[in-house]
Amino acid sequence: MASDAQGNRPLSEEELQELVASSDAGARNPVGSVGLFLAIVAVIWSVFQVVLASPVSNLLLPGSVVNNSRQIHLAFAIFLAYAAYPALKSSPRSYIPIQDWIFALAGTVIAMYGYIFYQKIVDSGGLADDMDKWFALAGLILLFEAARRALGPAMAIIATIFLAYVFFGSSEWVPEVIRWKGASLKKAMSHMWITSEGVFGIALGVSTKFVFLFVLFGALLDKAGAGNYFIKMAFGALGHLRGGPAKAAVVGSAATGLISGSSIANVVTTGTFTIPLMKRVGFTSEQAGSVEVASSVNGQIMPPVMGAAAFLMVEYVGISYVEVITHAFLPAAISYIALVYIVHLEAVKRNMPTLGNRVVSMGRTIGGMALFFAGFAALCYGVQYPVKWITSAMPGASGLTLAALVFAAYVALLWLASGVDDLVPDDPNAKEVELPVVGEIYKAGLHYLLPIIVLVYFLMIEQKSPGLSAFWATALLFVILLTQKPLKAIFRGQSNMANSFMEGVHDLWNGLIDGARNMIGIALATATAGVIVGTVTLTGVGQVMSELVEFVSGGNLILMLVMVGILSLVLGMGLPTTANYIVVSSLMAGVVVELGAQSGLIVPLIAVHLFVFYFGIMADVTPPVGLASFAAAAVSGGDAIRTGFTAFFYSLRTVALPFVFIFNTDLLLIDVNWIQGILVAISATIAILVFTAGTMGYFVSRSRIYESVLLIFAAFALFRPDFFMDRMMPPYAEVPPAQLVQALDEAEAGAEFRITVEGPDFDTSEIKSTTMILTADGSGGQQAVDAYGLLLLEEDGVVKLDEPMFGTPAAPSLESFDFYADEPVQVATIQAPASQLPKELIFIPALLLVALVALMQRGRSREQKGVPA
Repeated sequence: MASDAQGNRPLSEEELQELVASSDAGARNPVGSVGLFLAIVAVIWSVFQVVLASPVSNLLLPGSVVNNSRQIHLAFAIFLAYAAYPALKSSPRSYIPIQDWIFALAGTVIAMYGYIFYQKIVDSGGLADDMDKWFALAGLILLFEAARRALGPAMAIIATIFLAYVFFGSSEWVPEVIRWKGASLKKAMSHMWITSEGVFGIALGVSTKFVFLFVLFGALLDKAGAGNYFIKMAFGALGHLRGGPAKAAVVGSAATGLISGSSIANVVTTGTFTIPLMKRVGFTSEQAGSVEVASSVNGQIMPPVMGAAAFLMVEYVGISYVEVITHAFLPAAISYIALVYIVHLEAVKRNMPTLGNRVVSMGRTIGGMALFFAGFAALCYGVQYPVKWITSAMPGASGLTLAALVFAAYVALLWLASGVDDLVPDDPNAKEVELPVVGEIYKAGLHYLLPIIVLVYFLMIEQKSPGLSAFWATALLFVILLTQKPLKAIFRGQSNMANSFMEGVHDLWNGLIDGARNMIGIALATATAGVIVGTVTLTGVGQVMSELVEFVSGGNLILMLVMVGILSLVLGMGLPTTANYIVVSSLMAGVVVELGAQSGLIVPLIAVHLFVFYFGIMADVTPPVGLASFAAAAVSGGDAIRTGFTAFFYSLRTVALPFVFIFNTDLLLIDVNWIQGILVAISATIAILVFTAGTMGYFVSRSRIYESVLLIFAAFALFRPDFFMDRMMPPYAEVPPAQLVQALDEAEAGAEFRITVEGPDFDTSEIKSTTMILTADGSGGQQAVDAYGLLLLEEDGVVKLDEPMFGTPAAPSLESFDFYADEPVQVATIQAPASQLPKELIFIPALLLVALVALMQRGRSREQKGVPA
């Protein structure tokens, strides 16, 4: 397949589906009774996960099954991995060799070891005996081989290196800076396989509880026809504009990103239609592929699903799911807006033609789309009021009543859909391209929005768990798949109801299979990444990494962030996004927070996790292993490496944004009110558009180098107005440490004091520092100090600190200090809030600078056209 892409021959539809299958769901597809058996296993896995997520799982499933669901989840994944993924390129595709059957069954039994011998493990206190350790070792070997088949060799190699470090970390050939005492085979196997610290840890738990349901939800929504509907709507709205196919590709990929966790599947799903049309209006093969790659990869940063990372962040950061997607929303949204603008600038630069003969107003199109999304958001938000009224009016029957109302809404929308023809995929290579008219086709798929509304309602309004929210949305999709075709037949007066119902059953069956097969790689990735996380917790290598990174970066936070970004990119070249995120966040998230505090910058943990995640997804783009770029090149017939580099250039905003929100957490909507949030959204949108114009070398007309520099500088000022305001009017004033209590007494409630503490490190005895935030609560200075956990002792003009009480807010920040060394731990500096003009005033000169560049380019453009100024 690679040779086809390099030979500039677009792959056929069959070859593209094989490409997606081999990377996402397994290249082997046996027929006959074996194929039916594997399909049944996949369907059983999907049904098991749906029942597990249901509110009545404790009634339908034994307690032992619920408690050991991670083991059962992994058992299904390992079995299907050996059945669906051939061992080698030369291995058979049409049948399963006997050795793979043996590996599959052995892997299944050993994955279920904790379930089968649950009582024995409980009685031994979770400590492995000789039998346990050998079973665990065999399990790890089988897991690594399954991961190698499903995810490529990198995942298994990295996990093996970490496991080797557990055993041989005490050897002399290990550099002294990362050397540790080592562990016995029994200790290591107990940690990795028997306890919940390793393979069966948080990551696999998230995969079991949440991720499967969302992947299944996406597969079923696609089977229902939503993917084609979203693409059609995007082309109907944007296809007639200049560069329209590319703009439609971006919007279509944003919509399908909601229902597809895979960059590669997204590229092929939307790319088979969008890429030929992009080439038709003047994009090169590489540019067309790059636009599709950039927009498809961005689907993973778009809430509410974000691959699987959103659910992992809930567990790792310790905040609610609603908070995670609230923080992630604005960067993802402006990133997509910037990509549409990139496409627009490319089209204007090249003076590309439009498709079709309809004249469409850009302003009306954008206004209509904004109105649609605002209306959809208002509907998701407003539905809570009638729900509350029904719940209070009929508490005993509210569930049935609401279900009946949702079904009635579904039937009404389906009746609307029956009045127009069913949507079929268009041929992008047809001589005359007839782009759809939104006003004529929108009715055909309005019912697909209902499951999304249900999902968003339960997540955002009811704030139920992601698993339960996805369960109700998936349950509605079961109903839609089984009934939409028969009900349409009734509404249209057709008599083929039985055939229509069987088609729905067939769609549901295939959706359940696709959901399970798409989960194989994610389940194995989270399980294998558990070995890496287990190594970090067992060996304490995270602390060593902190010291190593601090030494290499010289304590410079920006240099350290660059290093973390590069590490994410390098690891991501062989790891799927989810595994990459788990590995890098486990190793580096705490390091960034700690070194940020030492540099005087308080970095919220969610900002660091999003930083790591953004760079992890870029690995799908960047050569030499950018799988999404290779898939796009296979569709377009372009060069894969050039496609990757062009896609990376188009994705520069995805590289820049993480650095912005580390230093300006307003972009993540952290501690901002509604008015501030709206202002941040507007300024960030303008900033990303100006940054895009600067990097693309085109604004009103082609930019000169100094104009591009000015635009990027203006974008920086819009993104970081505090950078300039802090230099003109420092935001903090120095307070003598001895006057902390007095300053807190005089401060307004909510004022944040930055306290820098210095003292000897517990491990190295070297003097280090950290910065903490103490908020005045209006109750008095001494009460605030006591509540925070600071035990102050003034001696000889120095304010010393005693070890804080366990469980106080100060304890985590100070736990690495040695309070019993000769050198005291002391308060070095205190900074109290100072009066400062609003940082938003910086927007005025920044916008004037943008206007100046626009005027210069407009004047030059008019001169070139011979129009008097």
